[in-house]
Amino acid sequence: MEEDQQQTTPTKSGMNPMMLIAGVVGLLLIGGVAWMLLSNNSSSNSTNTQTVPPTQTENNFMEPKATGMESAVKEFTVEGSNFKFTPKALTVKEGDSVKIIFKNVEGLHDFVIDELNVATKQIKGEEEETIEFIASKAGTYEYYCSIGKHREMGMKGTLTVEPKAKSGT
Repeated sequence: MEEDQQQTTPTKSGMNPMMLIAGVVGLLLIGGVAWMLLSNNSSSNSTNTQTVPPTQTENNFMEPKATGMESAVKEFTVEGSNFKFTPKALTVKEGDSVKIIFKNVEGLHDFVIDELNVATKQIKGEEEETIEFIASKAGTYEYYCSIGKHREMGMKGTLTVEPKAKSGT
């Protein structure tokens, strides 16, 4: 009987050792849960932005001149709806950084430029996706929706990449 009393009697500090262990375990659990919630919250704040690499190697990328002026990103918002893109034509210069915000108004669509290796994911109405790329080659390229027969039904447009101006020496 004396042994039973000895196991449950408080220590000199007035706390039962089992309660102390339970308190430490509880604090560790609360800390672990808080850490998991914070780390999940920071990773869920990512944007739906996809960077598409240029078709040329990085060694062929035109570096800004020593003037310190860098060319600005050419940004376009393209809306997709059943069965058209707005606007139907985009124009940039060779070497420009291009950012396209593709907003799907209705239906299920994507935005594709085969020759420049540019494509969004297929997205539903009221969603959007941003793609960025370098207009690495001069020319006229068709952008289109690759879903079903949308392209054949007129869901296409053109991206014109104008050649760089030749600099005189």
